[in-house]
Amino acid sequence: MGTPQTPYEAVLHAARDVAKLDNALDAEMLGAALLGSVYAVAETRRDDAVREFVGDFLAATSRRRAAAATTIRSVFAALVPNADGADRVRPGAAAPAWSGQLGRVHLTGCWSYGDVYGDQTSYLATFAYDDPAGGPEHALVALVDHNIGITKDVFVGGPPARVLDQIRQMCAGDELTWFRDEEPARMHAEVCRHLAVTDDLSELPGEGSLATDRALVGARLGLLPAGRPAPVRVVEPLTAAERTDLVRRFLAAPEAARSGLDTVDGPQLASLHFCLGLLLDHAATFTDPDPLRWSPTVAGLFLLDWVHRRAVLDMDDAALLPRVLRAWAAYAGRKRGLPETATARTDAAIEEMVPEFARLYTTGERRSPATAAVAQLLADGVDPDDPAALDAWIEANRHHLTDDGA
Repeated sequence: MGTPQTPYEAVLHAARDVAKLDNALDAEMLGAALLGSVYAVAETRRDDAVREFVGDFLAATSRRRAAAATTIRSVFAALVPNADGADRVRPGAAAPAWSGQLGRVHLTGCWSYGDVYGDQTSYLATFAYDDPAGGPEHALVALVDHNIGITKDVFVGGPPARVLDQIRQMCAGDELTWFRDEEPARMHAEVCRHLAVTDDLSELPGEGSLATDRALVGARLGLLPAGRPAPVRVVEPLTAAERTDLVRRFLAAPEAARSGLDTVDGPQLASLHFCLGLLLDHAATFTDPDPLRWSPTVAGLFLLDWVHRRAVLDMDDAALLPRVLRAWAAYAGRKRGLPETATARTDAAIEEMVPEFARLYTTGERRSPATAAVAQLLADGVDPDDPAALDAWIEANRHHLTDDGA
């Protein structure tokens, strides 16, 4: 065979030995890896791109009768059953014996595990073929990252007993992790909800097996019940009244007293409330906003990135912010019932970040163009509430603002 002239010919060439594989699982994993290239190069709605590709592939290869061609068509139809023409695909006369088992699996167990901070949750489901001829039992693991709101990685492999044992041992030896039996409906809802965000990313998370296993993961998730899982703790964005009440309760808490925040007055009082407002604003940016969910990772996102891009701090604000964050994180840890070790680790992480926070504040290197412009406006002594002064400043700095992209 010469150089493939179309993407469909390239797939047929890559799958030329698919009918010689030992079982349906190996074939499904090969098919998913081939579709992973389509998923990886798509710029938006990657799942739609894969579905459209499979539909076009099935149409373009409908007259192929070779064993490899008919087998890979059956594999793609099992992996992406909602693609156009997938319901009309039938195994060819030369199809391997296991082709009738493609996609014919059932759930054998479901669990979840994660860190006590709530940064990440992993879901684990195990599957077996209805007929052992289909292949070995296997596990699906999906990692949901709550800080960026996506399913960050997926993996299909085995043997499931070994995977499950390794995870149990890891969690049993670390008080900052948890492990539990999980409702399949909850796994379906949470992984699919966050996977929909992943599918629309312009750039996928690096490494991992997200692209190569995505199609097989989608097929397996489709077998999980999509019913309503038991209620989980969902935190809605706070109203203005709720924000005020939460700040009031924090300032009356022992963590605020230990940090001397309960007695702040005069000019520092405005900085204190400004800093507390920033903490609440940052929490509201998450897919599942929770002002009491703080960890070393969340503190780093806030103190070393978000606050520099989104806020203009004066010297009083910058001096007070790490102190406010440490007290708030301690308060949040107690309210959420975190182990003392977890809270202490967050506090130590914040303390270690202070020099870098101060450096970033001094250099302004992470300011967005808009934030940099506001900072310069204030440095020039312009009152943002004075329309005439603001217009005059913008006119005088128009060329500079344009160059900076503001």
